[in-house]
Amino acid sequence: MPPLDASEGGLPRADYTPGVRGPLEGLRVLDLSRLVAGNTLTQHLADFGATVDKVEPRDGDTLRGWRVRGVETAWKVHGRGKRSLCIDFRHSGAVPLIRRLVPGTAVLVESFRPGTLEAMGLSPEALLELEPRLIVLRISGWGQDGPYSRRPGFGTLIEGFAGFADMNGFADREPVLPPMYLADTIAGLTGTFAAMAALREVEVNGGRGQVIDLPLLDPLFTALGPQAANYRLTGRTKQRTGSRSSTAAPRNVYRTSDGAWVCLSASTQGMAERVLRTIGRSELVDDPRFRTNEARVAHNAELDAVIGGFVEQRTLEENVAFFEAAEVTIGPVYDIARFMKDRHVQARALLADYPDEDMGQFPMHAVSARLSGTPGAIRTPAPRLGEHNRDILAAQGFTPAEIDAALASGLVRAS
Repeated sequence: MPPLDASEGGLPRADYTPGVRGPLEGLRVLDLSRLVAGNTLTQHLADFGATVDKVEPRDGDTLRGWRVRGVETAWKVHGRGKRSLCIDFRHSGAVPLIRRLVPGTAVLVESFRPGTLEAMGLSPEALLELEPRLIVLRISGWGQDGPYSRRPGFGTLIEGFAGFADMNGFADREPVLPPMYLADTIAGLTGTFAAMAALREVEVNGGRGQVIDLPLLDPLFTALGPQAANYRLTGRTKQRTGSRSSTAAPRNVYRTSDGAWVCLSASTQGMAERVLRTIGRSELVDDPRFRTNEARVAHNAELDAVIGGFVEQRTLEENVAFFEAAEVTIGPVYDIARFMKDRHVQARALLADYPDEDMGQFPMHAVSARLSGTPGAIRTPAPRLGEHNRDILAAQGFTPAEIDAALASGLVRAS
């Protein structure tokens, strides 16, 4: 597959930057997790310089199986910057090997079903005996305790249970699940923060290691805002409103004359009034239906008809230029094709083409948070399965003979 041409809306070229020092340099992370939440968490730590040793089962992390035209796209993104050690977890030597990987580790991340780590003989108490400063970060669907703790913990179930799906979509249609791994991603970001908080307790306050219980449920429910308080105040659950907001208006997507869409949000009184004046409807500012935010929310459909009637007479580019000139908060609704071609995306290098053995150039998102002094970087491509078997084991004190024996026995799987 040929690389994109930047002159035709392609992406800037980028190289891996192994020499960039990150603020987490010297921090060792042992990643026993599977799927998105744990890999997202450790990807962020790797981006900022942590050494992330990914321990994978004989068939590899599940993300490796999420292929598009044979390419492990999800793994290439979330596995970047890591090292891979492949072991057979069913082998009698698996647990003794993992125990030898723990000393010197700052953070251990796992996402087994609650109770599995204990059954393996790797309870948090046992791990903390091996490394008293260790942070044991445990990802699950529902938490380490409670009546649902042993239920399967896939993000889809959490997105339904937490109330997201019930809030999402249109009133006359079924609830809508997110089209991406929302619960996992939010949990991964939350876990990154939690790990940093726990590490500060160890490194700055002189505290001991501890266990972090990180369900997918809790962070997603937190992200939904004051739903419980709103229900208690009104006795009503939040109804599906499509792209409208139940708390502020106008807020919606509007179709343009060329079949595209723009999104508009005017959640302050001043901005709502500016929208009406900008489209030549100043008389509506004092209309009782639109005078206050509460009134506008109650008359959302009428307000959207006014704004939509204006927008549908102009193209996407004409609408964006017109409203931006009036300093109205409007923007285009992009698909990924348009996003990749946008001049702001390219100027900021939100995406860049990295050298890749499968695609030639692989478009990958940049490090999200930009530190001025010690920025994050994508240091290495996602590893092949078991690529760093010898390196990881040697760094933990395994002799060449022990490594050869582990490979010969099938405990460690050759790359």
